[in-house]
Amino acid sequence: MRKICIINQKGGVGKTTTTINLGAGLSRKNKKVLIIDLDAQGNIDSSLNLESYKDVYDFLFENAELNECIAHVGKNLDIMRSKETLTKSEIFLAAEEEEREFLLKRKLEELDSYDYVLVDCPPSLGLLNQNAMLFADEAIIPVSTDFLGMDALRKMAIAIKDLNQHFDHTLKISKVVPTMFDKRTKLSHKIMSEIQNEFYNIVTDPIRVDSKLKECPLEKKSIFAHAKSSKAAKDYMKLVTSLLRDEKKK
Repeated sequence: MRKICIINQKGGVGKTTTTINLGAGLSRKNKKVLIIDLDAQGNIDSSLNLESYKDVYDFLFENAELNECIAHVGKNLDIMRSKETLTKSEIFLAAEEEEREFLLKRKLEELDSYDYVLVDCPPSLGLLNQNAMLFADEAIIPVSTDFLGMDALRKMAIAIKDLNQHFDHTLKISKVVPTMFDKRTKLSHKIMSEIQNEFYNIVTDPIRVDSKLKECPLEKKSIFAHAKSSKAAKDYMKLVTSLLRDEKKK
C-alpha cells in the first residue's frame, strides 16, 4: 500500500485538484484508492458528491469507525471528507502530551485494504500536516509555475528534510508536479526550467492551464468524468502513468 501526502505549505497551487484527479485516474487503472482530506476548507467535499455523514474529525477525535467516515464515490475510489469542524483539531493536537504528530498513523495502522492512500493537506506546516507527513512514505508536491510557487517548493523540500531528521522518518519526495503551466508566458517557461534544474530526477511533465479544470467542482466530477479529452485529462493521466511506472521499479 502506497501512502502519499499531496502537500505544499503554499495555497492555490493545485493540491486538491491534483489529489482528486490522481485518485480518480488511479481508480480507473484498477487501483483501489482512499483519499483523506485534511484541509478544514473541505474543498474535496465541495468538489464531489459525498454521502458520508461523519468525517475525518469524527475519525480522529470522536472515535468514529473508519467505515462510518468513508464515502464511496466510484469504482475503486473512497473518500474521507473534512469540514469546518477540523479547524479545532490543531487545538486538540496541541493539548496532547505524547506523540501528537503520530495520531493519524496510529489510527490507520491496521488499514491495508487499499493500493493507494492519498492525503490532501492544508496549506501550512502545522500539526495536521506533520501527522500527514509522518503517516506517509511519499510526498507529491504540486507547485504553481510562478515565482512564489518556486519559493514555496524550495521551502517545502527543506521542511521535509528537517522533519525526517527530527523524527527519524524517511518521507521521500517522489514527484514534483508543476501546475498552472501556461506555455504562452515566458515566466512559466522560466520557472519550469528552474524546477527541472533543481529537481530534475523527480519533476513530472507540467499540468497545463485548462478552463475545463475550473469547471470540474461545479460539475462535481473529476477531469476524466467531465472532459476526458481535455489537455488537463491527458496531463493528469500522464501523472498517473508515472506513478504506476514507479511500482515496477520497486
